[in-house]
Formats: sequence, C-alpha cells, structure tokens
Amino acid sequence: MTPDGRISLGRTLTDAAAILAAAGIDTPRFDAELLLAVAAGADRTSLYAGGVALDEAARERLAGMIELRARRMPLAYIVGRREFYALDIEVAPGVLIPRPETETLVAAALRRLQERPRMRVLDLGCGSGAIAIALAVNAPEARYAATDLSEEALEIAMHNAARHGVAGRIEFRRADLFAPRDDAGEFSRFDLIVSNPPYIADAEIAGLAPEIRDFEPRIALAGGADGLAFYRRLAADLDAHLAPGGELIVEVGAGQARAVAEMFRGAGLKDVASERDLAGVERVVRGVKPAE
Repeated sequence: MTPDGRISLGRTLTDAAAILAAAGIDTPRFDAELLLAVAAGADRTSLYAGGVALDEAARERLAGMIELRARRMPLAYIVGRREFYALDIEVAPGVLIPRPETETLVAAALRRLQERPRMRVLDLGCGSGAIAIALAVNAPEARYAATDLSEEALEIAMHNAARHGVAGRIEFRRADLFAPRDDAGEFSRFDLIVSNPPYIADAEIAGLAPEIRDFEPRIALAGGADGLAFYRRLAADLDAHLAPGGELIVEVGAGQARAVAEMFRGAGLKDVASERDLAGVERVVRGVKPAE
C-alpha cells in the first residue's frame, strides 16, 4: 500500500505480472494490465493516466482472474468477450474464441453480399455467432440462418445477436452440418454458405497451447485424422443446399487450401480460389455452384 493507505497499482501490476511470467504466459505484463483494468472497471489507458483507484474488492477480483490466467485459461474467457470485426462478442468456455484470421472469411462474404445484397445466407457451426452477426450488421438486407450442434453455443450466439440488434434477422437452429437436431424441418437452399469448421488434425491437438487444448471446446477444434473430415462431409452434402449460382466460403488451416479446393472442384464448384489472411496464410477457400 501507499503511505496514505491506498493499494499501489505499480506494485500490484508487478506482482501480478510475476505470477503470470512464472506460469509461462508469453505476455505477462500486458495480461496483468488488462485484467487489472477489468477488475477495476476501467481500461488500460486509464492505468497510465492515473484514473484508476484500486480498492480491496477490485484487488480480490484481480487475484481471482490472475489465478485463472496462471492456469492458462484464455484471456477472452476470463473477461468474457473478444473483439471481432469491430464488434464486442461475448464468449464462454462453450464456444471457440473468434480469431482475427476469421475476419478474412467475413470480408470475402461481404464482398459477395455487396454484389447480391438480398441473398439467403447460412453460417454452419456458428459458435459464438461472430460470423453471422458481423455479416448481419454489415449487410442488413440479406436473410440469415446459423447452426451449431452445441446448445450452449447457440444460447451464446443468440445472446450476442440480441446485443447487436440482429436477433430478428438470424434464424438459429441446432444441427450437425445440414442435419437438423430440432423439429423445424429440412433446410432450404442458400445463396451463400459460410463456415469456420474444426480443421485441426486429431493427433495435433495434444501439442496445442494449453489455452486452446485445455479450454476451448474440442468439438470446435478436432477435424478428424487429417483435419479435413468436415470439408468432406460438406462437399458430399453441398448440392442439395447451395442454390445454383450460390457461393461457398470456408476457413481452412495452414496448408489445407489445396486439398479443400480439390474437394470443392470434385463437388462441382467452379471458380474455386483461395485468399490469404494478413499473415500470408491461405486462409479462405471459395467456390461457386454453376447456374442451372
């Protein structure tokens, strides 16, 4: 504490960062600053502007969050949110944390929606709802459906949609790919199908960072023996659900673009191409169904 009895921010940050460094966190100071700001109900900028007062209740909140982070729980789960496409998306351990590379998929889909604003759009495996919500916010004339096998994920996605004012324009349904798990009947055809599916090979999961391996839902990560199981199922069922002239846009893992592109060509899509993310990785594969 300071001489006047207040809790010292500098000492608190130093101690918190030391705990995180000892736990193997790559960015201990940054994480400690972010968690301290959240605990105090402020932002990181306020820490340096002298606008944060840390009382005992905030210190206890911080201690609890530092303990979780030292156990390698992802920051997004601790603070309960992650920014995605300039939107604040709430997350919890039941959903995959939205990642910056997935914004490449959203940008590609929005370019298509600029050409045809009133398309019927399906987000397969929506998780937190980040993709469908980003599309609905930025392309309001389209009609959207979003599916996930996880009931917990759908609840979070619907909550996020309501927070961003698009709940009335997205139909959320529980389904395994195109197989509904509710009584709402079969899907119609869509003009645009997007997906960020599980694409990590099963044997590689054990080698992932603890934040991913131990906390993010395996169902959103594991893509089968070679990481391509979802794409095979998608290609096999695509014809009945993608309208003539419609486009499929999916995210892929590093090194998977060529194999996925070949699957989509084998499924009859034309103009199959890939797009790179900001790191230069071929991150998105897209293709168009020929018009009848």
